[in-house]
Amino acid sequence: MSAYHAVLAVKDERADALAAGGGLRSLTAALRRGVTEAGNPAQIQTEDPVMNTLPVLSQPTFTNALAKGLSLEEVRERAPAVFAEHAHERMSARYGFIPTQRVLQGLIDAGFNPVEARQARTRRSSPLHARHLVRLRRQFETVQLKDSVPEIVFLNSHNGTSGYQMRMGLFRVICTNGMIVSNGVFPGYCVSHRSNVMDEVIRAALELARQFPLLACQVERMESRKLEPQAQVRFAERALALRYPQPELSGMQPSQLLTCRRTEDAGEDLWRTLNRVQENLLRGGMSRRSVGGRLVRTRGITAIRQEVRLNTALWDLALETLAL
Repeated sequence: MSAYHAVLAVKDERADALAAGGGLRSLTAALRRGVTEAGNPAQIQTEDPVMNTLPVLSQPTFTNALAKGLSLEEVRERAPAVFAEHAHERMSARYGFIPTQRVLQGLIDAGFNPVEARQARTRRSSPLHARHLVRLRRQFETVQLKDSVPEIVFLNSHNGTSGYQMRMGLFRVICTNGMIVSNGVFPGYCVSHRSNVMDEVIRAALELARQFPLLACQVERMESRKLEPQAQVRFAERALALRYPQPELSGMQPSQLLTCRRTEDAGEDLWRTLNRVQENLLRGGMSRRSVGGRLVRTRGITAIRQEVRLNTALWDLALETLAL
């Protein structure tokens, strides 16, 4: 029996396990909070002049972490490249084209729901063949974390820039922020474009999902690890260098990455330190001095390749800190 069909037999078993474990009770409780309390000062994506540089504490914006996910039509609206009907014209006859849509449908049948979809912006090549990313969650999740949901991150393109990639991720509910876990910790899977990859891709997703409990253990260790203020600044300094290898060009102090955007992020543990730094580094909206001396805000990271690189490097940095 193939991996594609074998998984269908365990859906009822997963549902029973979820019921026995009480489901994601802590997340459900968190999501009862009203959206009217929401607020996030970091939605600015362009470098505009800014006058107020004081840190802002706000309540989180919640999305339904237990929702059924995106429909295929919603995926199409957000990432048309998922539905490409052929490979880019520059690809050779040896390129085995299989539409991402077909693989995605296989993952849905195997018990995963798409919850986010987007694609790279491109000027020189066809947008229908661009790199695209889909985040998926299990329909019945038994791994319980205080504020996060484990995910599978699926990347692909049809222009030769990427094979089918499967990575492990985390979605943090209180800030609607997605992380990507380092390949060095939980190796991802890369499947080249061949004529038949369905079973291999689905098998990779199931293998990653089986490691969700180990991922939860790492998160819990980070939650229990306290960092002195100096250690937090050192963490932020190394994180800032990931985006700005030349510190003099960053125009900001590493300690700015420790700014709390919401009260739930306040704390001295490694987990909340990682989340504050990750959100401030990737989402942008931080005050900095431009090369010309103007006070501006940092841009958010929108490029998929850069987002994956920074996310995985930050996870590596957190694990190095955890090992000290």
